[in-house]
Amino acid sequence: MPLWLEPLDRLAEAGGPVLLGIALVAALLFGLALERMWFFRIAYRRARRRLIERWAARDDHLSWSARTLREVWTRELIGRLRRPLPWLKLLVAICPLLGLLGTVTGMITVFDGLAASETSQARAMADGVARATLPTLSGMAVAVVGLMFTSRLEQVIRREDQRLHDRLARALEESHA
Repeated sequence: MPLWLEPLDRLAEAGGPVLLGIALVAALLFGLALERMWFFRIAYRRARRRLIERWAARDDHLSWSARTLREVWTRELIGRLRRPLPWLKLLVAICPLLGLLGTVTGMITVFDGLAASETSQARAMADGVARATLPTLSGMAVAVVGLMFTSRLEQVIRREDQRLHDRLARALEESHA
């Protein structure tokens, strides 16, 4: 086995193959989180600035069609910020379920081992139970961190929606001043 795969082997040995699935889901979750941070810090701010400039450059700001266009533009931009939110929520929901799957399969392995040995080895059972509960702990930990990020992202989206409307109104006031 290559040296760089050794930690994954130890991870699978410690918590079973389900732990590798949790690690994969965690990598996807945190990859999406990093992408959203990059999008918000760089791409979203540029797009917001262009939208404000485009709105301020218009001659008509008061008609129904102008206000509708403004609403469409803002919804489109906020929608781009909101786009991966369902995927993030799905990954957060999957983590504890994978952890539970790891625990159940681990406990089945423990009980099979105890049935095959026909002796009650408390130490072997305790070791097996500890190994079986590791996926649950991992799944819950990843879910909690993912939930914190998802709720923070939802808060940022609500705040940015309001700020975008405020900045468009301010840009209109500044262009008429």
